[in-house]
Amino acid sequence: MLPCKRGSRNLRSHSSSHSIRLLGLNARTIFEMTGYLQRRLLTGLVVSTTLLFLGTTFASAQQLDAATVITKVDAAVRDRVDHIASYTVTEHYAVFRGKDEVHPAAEMTVHTEYSRETGKNYTTLSHSGSGFIVTHVLGAILDREKEINRPGVREHSWLTSANYEMKLRPGGIQRQDGRDCLVLDITPRHKDPNLIDGTIWVDARDGSVVRLEGTTLEAPSIFTGVSHLMRQYVNVNGFGMATHAQAFTDSILLGRTTIRIDYQDYKIQLASGR
Repeated sequence: MLPCKRGSRNLRSHSSSHSIRLLGLNARTIFEMTGYLQRRLLTGLVVSTTLLFLGTTFASAQQLDAATVITKVDAAVRDRVDHIASYTVTEHYAVFRGKDEVHPAAEMTVHTEYSRETGKNYTTLSHSGSGFIVTHVLGAILDREKEINRPGVREHSWLTSANYEMKLRPGGIQRQDGRDCLVLDITPRHKDPNLIDGTIWVDARDGSVVRLEGTTLEAPSIFTGVSHLMRQYVNVNGFGMATHAQAFTDSILLGRTTIRIDYQDYKIQLASGR
């Protein structure tokens, strides 16, 4: 019987020793795994904090870029106003009815004179087609242009942050008419018939307007509806000047009407000191 008891003690001793070794192995494994998880958690926390910091910094940079772009737009407008004493340009107007955008229902060519002191004046060089459209549509457009370019009035329709809320679109540089541009959505800050709700593309380098698209807040003529317009600009003597414009209107009287304007042969007189 004694050998049996000794064998039992040895078996129990072996089992206890094996359990202790397993327990020790498990303890080390748990310790190592705990350390690993702690390191991973710490690394994740550091990465998350870094990304949050970078995200905040990036957002601040975006806001700063928007403010810088808007400041450039304002400066470009002010530079044009301050340094152009006068200019002349030939403007050609063509009006199309309905879906026919090949054969104009009326045309007019005018010689435009602008003076910083007095505003705009027009001399009709030629006209053809519908006398009604020439008088009541094109004539009304020219009368309105004269009105909004009077000193003391024109300031309210300038493309500046004083008249518009401007928001820089994400996406960075876009090519427009062969130039690197940034895009801003513009919303009038006050009700004015001469303001536009839409979008402008500005030169990324100097903030001058390259293209404008939008909707007028008021119809240019009682015979047309609200205009959806597009205007392109080119650099002339260092200033952004309109080169082509197109407006689409719809009314009960005239139906769908398209008006195209081309500007040619600018002659700019700079203010003294420029």
